[in-house]
Amino acid sequence: MTVAAVLVAAGSGTRLGRTLPKALVTLAGEPLAGHAARGLAAGRSATGERIEQLVVTAPAGHLDEVRDAVAGALVGLDLPVVVVAGGASRQASVAAALAALDERADVVLVHDAARPLVPGSLVGRVIDAVRAGHAAVVPGLAVTDTIKRVPQGTGPALPVLETVPRDELRAVQTPQGFERELLDRAHAAAAEHAHDESLAASDDARLVELAGEQVWVVAGDERAAKITTERDLAVAELLLGEERG
Repeated sequence: MTVAAVLVAAGSGTRLGRTLPKALVTLAGEPLAGHAARGLAAGRSATGERIEQLVVTAPAGHLDEVRDAVAGALVGLDLPVVVVAGGASRQASVAAALAALDERADVVLVHDAARPLVPGSLVGRVIDAVRAGHAAVVPGLAVTDTIKRVPQGTGPALPVLETVPRDELRAVQTPQGFERELLDRAHAAAAEHAHDESLAASDDARLVELAGEQVWVVAGDERAAKITTERDLAVAELLLGEERG
């Protein structure tokens, strides 16, 4: 049995103000998808397990560009890569990738290309937790800001409904790790919502929760931050520069 990974790279770059897919936006001259793929490939469990297959989801019109970006980052590494077209939502994209996974894979990690600087140590930590018997694992960081709950909606001012105890909160990252059977089952149970972004789950752990199964949290890593805005990209450039000395 083996570990496989899904790299979700089918999102748009609109919030970054770009016309090309976010996965192809460059960080220090290299596409985000390439950075993320290399981080996944660097992961090792405590027993030396690593990812042995990578399935990447890409926008339908950009499969070749995403394939080239990932291949360029993995030169010299023995990691088979398959690129498939993404779907109408993140959930649909992951489902498409699961269909392309090798049947030998019994553990699956799902990672977002928008988190390009994921360290191999975090990847290994997630693999270890799944192998230890936790069928669904997410990395999370403690929330440091005070959090207020308000009603849905917009306006010049909204009433505070409550202050949420932050000791109980975690900001969830990727890669998220799962036993293959559970992830397949959770996606199958929610497949009817995958076509609509407003109905689809925002992450795979939510599908597991909806299936009535327990999700576990391991320590996250600040380097696995998500890039959504130009400011996020600039911060990632600084972090990468520090790492490279």
